[in-house]
Amino acid sequence: MRKTHALIQVAAALLTEPDAKHWGYDLSRRSGVRSGVLYPILAKMLQEGWLTDGWEDPSTIVDKRPPRRYYELTDHGKLELAATMRAARADSRFSALNLGWV
Repeated sequence: MRKTHALIQVAAALLTEPDAKHWGYDLSRRSGVRSGVLYPILAKMLQEGWLTDGWEDPSTIVDKRPPRRYYELTDHGKLELAATMRAARADSRFSALNLGWV
């Protein structure tokens, strides 16, 4: 997968809680990546086997809204994104991003 600022920002957001279910809107907010860029990245991660996805159980929703789609990192995805983050830390193109905490 091509390493872009957006990919690195999404990877950092996913890796802050690698075992959690991640919602698209929350990932967009935490990564700072707009939805038009985020969802194609998530689709590529799904194709690569880095993520799995599913839908929120409708019986657990208390307010009137549709179920949300969630994304979870696979073990393979955790390894790939960790390697991507290591490479980004060593790449001067990504020096402006705060990558020290992931």
